[in-house]
Amino acid sequence: MKVEQIYTGCLAEAAYYIESNGEAVIIDPLRETTPYIERAEADGARIKYVLETHFHADFVSGHLDLANKTGAAIVFGPTAQPEFDAYIAKDGEELKVGNVTIQVLHTPGHTMESSTFLLKDEDGKDYAIFTGDTLFLGDVGRPDLAVKTDLSREDLAGHLFDSLRNKIMPLSDDVIVYPGHGAGSACGKKMSSETWGYLGDQKKTNYALQPMTREEFVKEVTDGLVAPPQYFPKNAVMNKSGYQSIDDILERGLNPLSVRAFKAAWAEEEALVIDTRHQDDFAQGFIPGAIFIGIDDNFAMWVGALITDLQVPILFVADEGREKEVVTRLARVGYDNPIGYLKGGFDAWKEAGEDVDAITEVTAEELAQRYDQEGMNVLDVRKASEYSAQHVLGAQNFPLDFINQNMSEVDRNKQYFLHCAGGYRSMITASILKSRGFEQVVNVKGGYKALVETELPMTEYEEQITEL
Repeated sequence: MKVEQIYTGCLAEAAYYIESNGEAVIIDPLRETTPYIERAEADGARIKYVLETHFHADFVSGHLDLANKTGAAIVFGPTAQPEFDAYIAKDGEELKVGNVTIQVLHTPGHTMESSTFLLKDEDGKDYAIFTGDTLFLGDVGRPDLAVKTDLSREDLAGHLFDSLRNKIMPLSDDVIVYPGHGAGSACGKKMSSETWGYLGDQKKTNYALQPMTREEFVKEVTDGLVAPPQYFPKNAVMNKSGYQSIDDILERGLNPLSVRAFKAAWAEEEALVIDTRHQDDFAQGFIPGAIFIGIDDNFAMWVGALITDLQVPILFVADEGREKEVVTRLARVGYDNPIGYLKGGFDAWKEAGEDVDAITEVTAEELAQRYDQEGMNVLDVRKASEYSAQHVLGAQNFPLDFINQNMSEVDRNKQYFLHCAGGYRSMITASILKSRGFEQVVNVKGGYKALVETELPMTEYEEQITEL
């Protein structure tokens, strides 16, 4: 028996590969299928099942393409109603994979179809649970992401209470917990940075597994929730109803365009231009009107949080050799309409004599030397929970997550100094404001991590209760 976690840091997502005696299972795969197919081929194994713990909201799963390419059966737990061929397993049903067994445990709460897969080894001993978004390390799945349900988040939290206590907690302490996500995912409030652990440890340390009443549990898991990213319900619908093959998306998106063709497509298609280079390169020069979302950070998450139309035509600027990575990571969160990239990158744009723009920047020390609480407008674009933990006195919280809803809070006639934790999010914010006519934006290099090292006055530190 082989069990491998395939972890993707930019989405804080874990897929799983299980193999026994020439048969394999993939649990919660990402959109691209090649890594899973190659992994099975290396073992000489046939992928028998693609197991889905639920209809994911934070990414588009690869279940359809993987099933089409391998002949594997897609399996959901009870109550799931996908709009494509899939096997809906019963609660407690066992699936044979080589010499091992996978038992389906219906664990509603995060969503109503949510299920946990219990792996039993060759001797029939409980070995591991693949919990999806039901149980994380240090946390549980948020109960407010279900699509098209009459149940409130409190109702779902009640179901989660029952699922944890009736299906998961009775299992042995030495059972391994393999969750669907780790720290950084918006599917929970405050997950551990560890990506696997033992159930016994979770019974001791996870707040949601401690002795409490149902009412206390509901209050605990709903406290501190904020609105989920806008793309979540859209991805959940795609996972339930179906989507284009990623092969078609790659073929269309990997389209090199000359400067002239790039400009023509921009105008004709009313496309969005995304610059995916590093923030330092973007600051020094970029195409006027382009939005910065760098590939070297949580690219897909921020695309999903900020771009409200999943079908908008997308043109992009990338470092040479990273074009396929950009298209793949767009597709992971349902942005299936990239139409090409700038051949030769930003250098080609400059060499063609086209107009360029830049972002003004200051160091943290320079800001501290000039700082006047009443005379300077400092925008802290971190999450509200980060801002509440500690911030520069006089700074205004302007979370990037909700920039589309909060634009009325800023004035085009004022100068703003922007910072986040390290510089990535503030550069995204600066690019968006620039694209909307805000000319007096200044980025603080190094962000809050640099500011806290200066003599700037800060609020008293309070521990974050959530990372949302």
